Amino acid sequence: LSVRPKGVSNRPVVTLYPNWSEIYRGETITVRCEIHGGDTEWDYEWETNSMIKPPNQKKYKIISASSSNCGNYRCKGRMKSSQNKTTEWSDSVTLTPTVTLQPPWTQIYSGETVTVRCEIQGNEGAQWTYEWRPAKVNTPPTSNEYRISSAAESDSGGYSCRGRRNSSWTEWSDITTLKVTAKPKAELRADDTAVPVGGSVTLTCSVNGKSSEPARNEQISVSEGGLYWCRGGRGEPVYYTEDSQPVWIDTTGDMKKLKQGENLLAYKSYFPRKDPSRPAWLPH
Repeated sequence: LSVRPKGVSNRPVVTLYPNWSEIYRGETITVRCEIHGGDTEWDYEWETNSMIKPPNQKKYKIISASSSNCGNYRCKGRMKSSQNKTTEWSDSVTLTPTVTLQPPWTQIYSGETVTVRCEIQGNEGAQWTYEWRPAKVNTPPTSNEYRISSAAESDSGGYSCRGRRNSSWTEWSDITTLKVTAKPKAELRADDTAVPVGGSVTLTCSVNGKSSEPARNEQISVSEGGLYWCRGGRGEPVYYTEDSQPVWIDTTGDMKKLKQGENLLAYKSYFPRKDPSRPAWLPH
């Protein structure tokens, strides 16, 4: 039988400081049991399915969060002056897992590599079994990550996870949506296709409308003309877009390196005199 002391709220409240339900490894958080009203002195009792049970104190400070701290937390108060008088249990506060992507891009292109990972507040030293949605990710069940080595459009969709230790499950994580689309193609534009002697041409390479800094040769002479194209790259190892359509600059001669825009590579070709029908592609 729970007795509500006069002037004191019947049900305590569990609060988190900072007020985040998703905590990452190494962060500090305080779990607090609040009983509002009156001057009653309390002993505190906690109930949790985490690996580490908080001490019977008003607040529990987690200095460096790990998977051992993951779970549901609720508390109740017991009067120091009358140990048989307690409040009701508070509602539970849950620390939930989080699905992350590495690299952290929700827009993935066909052929790229991405790892979907289930983070449960650190995961150091704890033996967790993981369950994923969609079910195709559940191999093996003890792994907290799912590596997609060559993404396809069939990998698009929402991913969520939960963890189990012994017989206790965490809550399901929020859904992280992954979108896989066809490999993009770069676009190369020139502000002019005829270069006067001693003049210059500005080339701009873009991918899905996101332009690089223009690749520019300050002094393009007659001997520096030819066929130019570009492609974009990102990630490590680098994933490249399809090459752009070539742009012909109306001069002839040797090749010269273009200045490269951020994350975009510029290329130039020329036609060898000995066989003008076959281009030699020379990346820089």
